[in-house]
This record gives sequence, structure tokens and C-alpha cells, in this order.
Amino acid sequence: MKTTRNTETSRSFWGRALVLHPVLRGTTSDRSPEASLEEAVGLASAIDLDVAQAAVVKVNQPRPATLLGGGAVEQYARILEEARAAGAAIDLVIVDHALSPVQQRNLEKALQAKVIDRTGLILEIFGERARTHEGQLQVELAALSYQKSRLVRSWTHLERQRGGFGFLGGPGESQLEIDRRLIGDRIVKIRKELEDVRRTRGLHRKARAKVPYPVVALVGYTNAGKSTLFNRMAGADVFARNLLFATLDPTMRQVVLPSGRKVILSDTVGFISDLPTHLVAAFRATLEEVQSADIILHVRDIAHPDTEAQKADVEAILRDLGIDPEHDPRVVEIANKIDRLDGEAYASVVARADRSGDACAVSAATGEGLDSLFGILDRRMTAGRAVVEMDVAHADGATLAWLYAHGEVLDRRDDEDHAHLQVAIEPAMLARMGRRQEERVPA
Repeated sequence: MKTTRNTETSRSFWGRALVLHPVLRGTTSDRSPEASLEEAVGLASAIDLDVAQAAVVKVNQPRPATLLGGGAVEQYARILEEARAAGAAIDLVIVDHALSPVQQRNLEKALQAKVIDRTGLILEIFGERARTHEGQLQVELAALSYQKSRLVRSWTHLERQRGGFGFLGGPGESQLEIDRRLIGDRIVKIRKELEDVRRTRGLHRKARAKVPYPVVALVGYTNAGKSTLFNRMAGADVFARNLLFATLDPTMRQVVLPSGRKVILSDTVGFISDLPTHLVAAFRATLEEVQSADIILHVRDIAHPDTEAQKADVEAILRDLGIDPEHDPRVVEIANKIDRLDGEAYASVVARADRSGDACAVSAATGEGLDSLFGILDRRMTAGRAVVEMDVAHADGATLAWLYAHGEVLDRRDDEDHAHLQVAIEPAMLARMGRRQEERVPA
């Protein structure tokens, strides 16, 4: 369900917020609790919430009723009561962890405030950021699935009985059952609409294959600076602020490299840690452009204290997509935000990138390193040009024109029906030609 709120509306609607990051005893994480709390606050700020307080909460024994221990619940109930008494009420509590419907409801009763968990917060962000029709459908699908799990009989407004007319429910059907059925029907309809959208996107891919420029996809942890780098490379006015999830839908632009080669640049949704499973499934389609990309730029916030953990999270998702970041030659690592490093760290990162040859150190904010990045792209496009021989029917003028436009015809011999060609062509373009030919073969 797409929501649109400007800053003033969001703040006035929600009021002030308290962010709690529970740390359960016996669990381990690559991130410090403080860094995880900082990310949760960033998520809240992404929808302009006014975070009044934030804290790490140690949980020795998770309680089935509230997740948090009884002492912690009492402590924050007092804090919220004192805030209300002082005229600075905190109306929203964000628990940076999954809550069951019962836990959410019990916490709301104990704290006398609206409570949402990590999934609910991410859905709010997705709802504000989704711009394309597909993105909005994916948001609604994920939101409805989440909402369906929250429908519990103890909600008083769902206890009333409705029946008799037949258009909403049969005799004696409870409002709870009606709500569940209506949500289920809507989920089925959205899934059908998404299939239509995917088919349409497939047609768009076919159209791009006919004007076949290599696709360069930007991926990275959310807030790593992908959209800012996209703007630098494409000169495009894409929404880019210092916010988590600033981009939720793939954005594509044509870019001309210094050599004159044209590529399609694709910006994608940022990754985060601990993304709920059903959200990953709902938004996986937004990453399809990555799977078919010719080059994948993994943009890292190299100045972030958890940059290595963020790298591990991104690489894990790439593996889920069937992309091995360590061995897939398409993946190029981009160390972004070098302008935020001190002298020694800056020199180390730049030297490491220079030694690699397959990595690049840049500042999307200042433009430093962009020439090197474009140089890497040009080299990747021309590296190891293959010399291939092929026979093309004279009647297939489109393929002949394509080969002359995107390769170097070294030799040509013609007979009555075919042109026998020897062509030097870049591997990426050869692969794209293969996909182009497959698209032309009837199923």
C-alpha cells in the first residue's frame, strides 16, 4: 500500500519515536549493538520520524508475551509516562526485531503507545519510496502478507458479526474471517498483476536487446552512495539523499563512456541485514536486472565502521541470486566515500584499489576517482576481444548491421545466400548477441 507523507505530515502523524534494539543473550552478530541501533535510527529517519530516544536493550530470556524482559518493559513504560507528563509525548515505539502479533499487542498495552517491529518499519519505508507500478504492487503484497499475520481474534473491531446479504460474507461469518478472506483475495489479484508486469518487463528487455548496449548494474548496502554515484555517472537527477532505501525501484539511464561506447546504467534497491524473508521474496524481482547485467558494480561505503559486515551481507544476497562475487568476472568492487577517510586510511584504500586493477576508489560526492572507474568499464568492455567466424543470411540485414555497428569485421566472403564473416567482438557484446538471437527464436 503506497503511502505519501511529507516531512511535516509524517512528524505530526507519528509524533516522537523511541527506537529500541534488543540484544538477545546467546545470539551473535557481525555488528556491534551500537552500530545496529544506529542503523535502526537511520531506518526511522528515512521516513522523517522524530527519534526522541534510542537505546540498546539486553534481553537475557525472551518473554513470549513481550519479547523484552519485565523490568525493561516497566522501565520504558515509566519513561513514556514521564514524557507524556512533561508535554513531550512519545507516540511510537520501534522495536528493531521481529515481534509476534501477541507481543506487539501486549507491548502497546504496557507502553500505551503504538508499537511496530523491524518488518513494519521497513514496510513503511518501502511504501514511501516505491515509485513504479511494480514497486507499489510489491509493497502492497508484502504489506498484506504481514497484515494478514497480524489479524488476531482479540482485536475488538473484528469481533462484530456480519452476515445475511451475502456480498461480504455468509451468515455468521465474523469480521475477522471477512478481513482474512478479502486480504487473501487481494493477494491473489496482486500476484497476477505482478506476473503481467514481469511479462511487460521481459518485452522491455527484448527491446533493449535490439539496441543492445551492455548493462552496468550498481548494487550495494543501503546508503552506500549508489544513487549519488549513479547521478555522477549518468548526469541524472535521481532521488539521492543520505537516507536508507533512497532508491527502491531500478532506475536506468544510458551513459556514454570516454571511448564512445554506450552502456545502460542501472541503479537498484539497497540491501540491508536481517531483511525479513517474505520481504526478500516480494522484492526479489527488483534485482532481476542484476542477474542479467554485463557488469556489476558493488558500491561500498568504505568509511563506514561496519563496511566489512555490509560487504558480507551484499555478497550473501548476490549468492542467493546465483552470482559468486569472488569468482564472477562481472563483479567490480567500488570503494566509495573516500573523501570521508583520514590521510592514512585514504592512502591505504586507494593503494589497495590500484594494486587490484579490478577495484576502484571513488568519492561520488566530489567526483574523485570517476575517471578511473570509467577506465575500468572501458577495459572490461574491450578485454580479450574474441575473433569469431559466422555465416549470416543476406536476408538477415538486421544482424549484419548489428555486427558492423558493435564489432570489427576483419574479413567477409559472400556467396549466393550468405555472408561469411570473421568478426572481432567484445565478450559482453557477443553474449548480448546470443541473447538477442534467442529472443528472435519462436518458443
